Amino acid sequence: MNRTFRLRPGRSRLRTGAVAGLLLVTAVWGATFLVVKDATVGMPVFSFLTWRFAIAAVVMAAIRPSVVGRVDRGTLGRGAAAGFLLGMAYILQTLGLQHTSAAVSGFLTGLFVVLTPLLAWLLFRQRLSPLAWTAALTATAGLALITLSGVSFGSGEALTLLCAVCFALHLLALGRWSPGRDAYALTVVQLATAALMCLIGTVPHGVRIPHDAGAWTAVLVTAVLASAFAYMVQTWAQKHVTATKAAVILTMEPVFAGLFAVFAGGERLTFSTLAGGTLVVTAMFLVEVPGSTSGTSGTSAADEPSAGSGAARPQGGEAQGNPQLWAKETS
Repeated sequence: MNRTFRLRPGRSRLRTGAVAGLLLVTAVWGATFLVVKDATVGMPVFSFLTWRFAIAAVVMAAIRPSVVGRVDRGTLGRGAAAGFLLGMAYILQTLGLQHTSAAVSGFLTGLFVVLTPLLAWLLFRQRLSPLAWTAALTATAGLALITLSGVSFGSGEALTLLCAVCFALHLLALGRWSPGRDAYALTVVQLATAALMCLIGTVPHGVRIPHDAGAWTAVLVTAVLASAFAYMVQTWAQKHVTATKAAVILTMEPVFAGLFAVFAGGERLTFSTLAGGTLVVTAMFLVEVPGSTSGTSGTSAADEPSAGSGAARPQGGEAQGNPQLWAKETS
């Protein structure tokens, strides 16, 4: 009895540290919307993303060199397919950022949390509860407030919405392909695939080297902090908190994106954007309530003692077995 009592403070500190770690990750991802928007003003999108993904893959491989030997044929094939979806998501997101604000991009990208169960219903006939439908309608209302001006819909918003669809498809793919696979190896293959996709996109003009210290800072921040570092923190944190709690914390990413855009980027949030963003974040919380979906990975959050107990996320780590958890890293 006494021994059990002595262990509780340590476990509590681990859970507190895990929550703090996940909040730090979402803050990093939220900040990168503004970083990427500024960096791509003077640097081609495909060149920027090529450097970002290539450096992230190299860093992760350098941290665990043995990962190269763990890439079997199945991991290579599934990782490449998932990496294609991941690469498309980032390409669309970065192109969209050139035509919309960082705050709007953050809110719209976050819709992948709501789109994931909806696409699971459309593609796999997975049952959705009334709460999930409520979340979808709430997100749609928020989307309308953020992006609609009369009957127009801008190219930046359209590209970012397609980006959210790709992130959702990426999560569904991982939910089916990641069980039984090495999560770290699968992540490295995905990042390398995305780097190759973006490299192909540079063919017309060649790969541009970051032109100044600001551009290099943006590349390194997104590659090292928002990719390699964020994945490792998330992987550790999800061993100590439940899948549902982790997912709810990760929905704070668009909130941080909006805050950084206003206070660091000088963007103005109109009342409609703020109200729409509030509805989108509310929808994200609703869709992560236990029982709101039937669970795309075959295991409900209530059945999981911790996220780290399942198969291996992005948008990057041990969360990839639960399609609602990625992290994506979405920026």
